[in-house]
Order: sequence, then C-alpha cells, then structure tokens
Amino acid sequence: LRNIKRNTMLLALPKGTTSLPQEVLPFLEKYRKVILWFGNDMRSWEASKQFSRKLNTKRCYFIRPKEEHPRPLDFLLLGSSMNQIVNEAQPVNHKSIVSFRELREDVQRELSQAEQVAGVKWKRFPQLNKLLKGLRRGELTVFTGPTGSGKTTFISEYSLDSCMQGVNTLWGSFEIQNVRLLKMMLSQFSQVKLEANLGNFDEWADRFEALPLYFMTFYGQQTLKNVTETMQHAAYVYDIEHVIVDNLQFMMGTETSIGVDRFRQQDAIIATFRKFASANNCHVTLVIHPRKEEDTNVLQMASVFGSAKATQEADNVMILQDKRLSAQQGKKFLQIVKNRFDGELGVMPLAFNKDTLCMSSPRATRRKKTEVDKQQPESGANEDSTELPLIQE
Repeated sequence: LRNIKRNTMLLALPKGTTSLPQEVLPFLEKYRKVILWFGNDMRSWEASKQFSRKLNTKRCYFIRPKEEHPRPLDFLLLGSSMNQIVNEAQPVNHKSIVSFRELREDVQRELSQAEQVAGVKWKRFPQLNKLLKGLRRGELTVFTGPTGSGKTTFISEYSLDSCMQGVNTLWGSFEIQNVRLLKMMLSQFSQVKLEANLGNFDEWADRFEALPLYFMTFYGQQTLKNVTETMQHAAYVYDIEHVIVDNLQFMMGTETSIGVDRFRQQDAIIATFRKFASANNCHVTLVIHPRKEEDTNVLQMASVFGSAKATQEADNVMILQDKRLSAQQGKKFLQIVKNRFDGELGVMPLAFNKDTLCMSSPRATRRKKTEVDKQQPESGANEDSTELPLIQE
C-alpha cells in the first residue's frame, strides 16, 4: 500500500519477522530510507537488527512502537497521520561509543521481557531450561564428550527441539553424511521406530520437510574459509539463527594451514566463529573433541582440546559425560560447566532410546516430571554438580 501524502510505500513481509526472503531484496534497492516497524517484543527487535544488516544499516531506521500505537496498516486504512511516529524513527547504525541514553530502552527491555531475553526454551529437555534458561542468539556454545559417547546423537535432538519451534537452523556435519544424519533426525522427530512403521514415512517426512532446517553439503576435512562463506550466505538468505558445526577438528590440518601450529590454528577458528555469532546475532554450537584422557576420568572444562581460548570465548560449555565407559551400571549425563548468562551450573541425566534414537525422556515421563517440579521448591543456583553422576533414570 502507498501513502501518497508522504510518498511512502508500506510493505508487509510474506513470512512476518521470521525471514526476509531473498527475492524481496531487489524490490527494496531503490529506496534511500527503509523504516522497520515491527512489534514491541524481543523477537521483533532481533528481527529488525537482522534485516537491517541485509538491507544496509546505513539506510535503515527502526520504530519501537508503544502499546497505544496501532499497526502501520491500521494507520493507512483509517487515513490517520503517522508522521509523528515515523519522524521518531531511530537509525540502526550506531557509533562506536554509546551512552546509557542510547541503550536505555534496551536495558528496560531486558528487564521487562526476561523470559524472551533468556531465549527459546527446549520442550524435550526441561532440565536444560533450568540450567541454561534457553537458546539465545549471538552466543557461542562449546560441546565436548568422549569418542563414541553420542555427541552427534544428542546435539541432533538438541538442535531439532529448537528448530521445531521455528528457529532457522543450519547443520554442518563433517563426520556423518547428511543422509544418515537426516535418518537419525527423522527418527527423533517422529519418536517412533521408523523401520517398523514405514507405512507412515510420508506423513512424518512431509511434516519434517516443513521445518526451517538446512544442511551444508560438506563431508570430511574442509577449509575454514569454505565453511564461514557458506554460513554467511545462509545467514543472509535464510536468516539462520542457529548453526551447528560438528566438529572443529575437521577444519584443522588443511592445505592452507600447513606449517601453522595446531593450537594457534584452533584459536583462529574459535575467534572466527565467535565473531560470526556476534556479527550475525546467531547462536553457534561448536563440537570439539576432548584431550586424550583415561576413560575413568570425569571430563572437566580443561579437557577440551587445544588452548584455553575455546572455553574462554564460549558463552556456554557443555560436556557429555559417559560413565558407562568406566562402570557397568554407569549412566550418561550432560554437564553444564560454564554459563555466562546467569552462572547456573549442574547436570541433566540422559536416557538413550535405541528405537527412536532420542536422549530425551519419553513424553509421558516429561509430563509427569513437570507436574512434580511444580510441587517442589527450586534448588539454589550454582550447585556443585560434579558429585552427581550416579543419578538414576
């Protein structure tokens, strides 16, 4: 719709604030000024920043609507003037130094919308919500665990959970081919043994296909340049919010890095992913193998391979502990050893289901546990979790 008095074009996005389709971008090139007028919630504000990077921040402005403001479409349909609100639009592009005045509304939003600031909650891992609070954009998570403990299996369901809630997700699996990864994810998605239910394959496949889920085509060793260029393209075209890289070691020892110290090379890779997460407001989950240690040892933050830079740069550090390697009755559990958001640390028991390839609790168990948790008082933060590997399923 066009407002003739202001010579203003009003454009409604086909997918709302979830994505700015690439085919729309050429249509907007002719405009010297683009005003982003979305909702007043945290996700809308994040979308404003994401889209402005696509459209060139120098020509983008944003409006933070108040509760009493109608929608832009309502202004046009009612013939009302929106001059005052449009004139209050603020430039997206900020200077290198800011004062509290520029960030005041951001601080208020962090306080008033604490639940949204905490990120997207996991539905299959309610205990993980108590520890990490949610999956937040712009953060870097480092994930490690012993060889053969099920790192890819867990991280597959962990990413699938948020993707099913609309988080645009990009997978980079260098260790497992995409067909096998998809087979596992489809089993986790359906939560049934697909081999025994092939008659329902098309039904589950159609639903799975609708997810905002994309995959890099790399397999085996890759250069950091190829991987980051693909990630940048996906962030631009598909508005990716979560990238999983499995794993870092496949970007080390390439031809371009011959003669470079492995620790220095790894530090450069970590710095690149940290910068990507911040610049693109995207969560990056990076899988790193641990150092060679005895199977009887419980992995610590210092067990992550390489220098300390990986865990220093990370916002979150998760360790998949597998006590089956040292005890016949041992269990698997996820341990949070770093949480920059609020400092909460602890463990989450895991139970592997061979039929569905899931590590989350069955649906009925999750519902029952939620009801019990509501009746019990919350435990204190920052509890020492290193003594909890014997938690029973």
